[in-house]
Amino acid sequence: MSKLHSILAATDLSTPARHAAERAAQISQQSSVPLCLLHVANLAPLQRLRQMLTSSHESVEQRVLATARERLQTEADALHARYGVNVDDRLVIGALITEIRTVADELATGLLVCGARGESLLRHMLLGSTAERMLSNTTRPLLVVKQAPHQAYKTVLVPVDFSASSIRAIRQARMVAPQSQLVVLHVFEVPFEGHLRYANVDEDTINRYRVAALQEASQRLQTLCQDAGLSAADSRQVVIQGDPATRILEQEMEQDSDLIVLGKHGENALENLLLGSVTKQVLVESQADVLVSV
Repeated sequence: MSKLHSILAATDLSTPARHAAERAAQISQQSSVPLCLLHVANLAPLQRLRQMLTSSHESVEQRVLATARERLQTEADALHARYGVNVDDRLVIGALITEIRTVADELATGLLVCGARGESLLRHMLLGSTAERMLSNTTRPLLVVKQAPHQAYKTVLVPVDFSASSIRAIRQARMVAPQSQLVVLHVFEVPFEGHLRYANVDEDTINRYRVAALQEASQRLQTLCQDAGLSAADSRQVVIQGDPATRILEQEMEQDSDLIVLGKHGENALENLLLGSVTKQVLVESQADVLVSV
């Protein structure tokens, strides 16, 4: 099983970000690894104020930063009191994505954690070319927290496509949720089914193709789980046909999953350039937290 060495939680000091920080502290506690709580102060909006009030802009900036430091310290103290973990709280000034990457590199962070709403990291990551570049270049798993962490993760859904990222996703799921039940899911499609229907191939023949595809996928999933060191006691396997994003979201509900672990890249060449469309759809539409594995 992969081991964490440090966790970096990015916060904008909003309520969703606080939930993310709490989840990061919970993982820090269970894994006995250091936690850094980072707030990036963007003073660019004060530029207009500088032009209008040249005599007082420095004091305004100082008050903004002092307030942010106080709120950050209060949040760090609350995490320490609740989870018993020491929190390295940091306030830096600059561009969000750049500063997060700088601190992550400095700490050799093994897990980034952020909230999914408000002025959170996710908003910046899903919007604009800067966000896409960071996501494409990141080498660190990203945990997007959507729910308040009342308990440790219990049921983790891990969709796999048998690419090189599949075992890595399983191992990172174990890293973040070591005591959980893993549901390893593969969604398959019948090769050339659309072409067969277009050629008026009879339904019995298409069904035989479906059965063969199901058998092949089931065998490959069993082999993958064995290679990943999973046992029947702490995992189960699900193979279904259909659209991947739709089936993942359905299984999230059916399996009562509180975490979904998705690889950033799949076997599709286009998905090697940007965040895969399936991952992006699940990030937006799921209720559970999402760990983007890299």
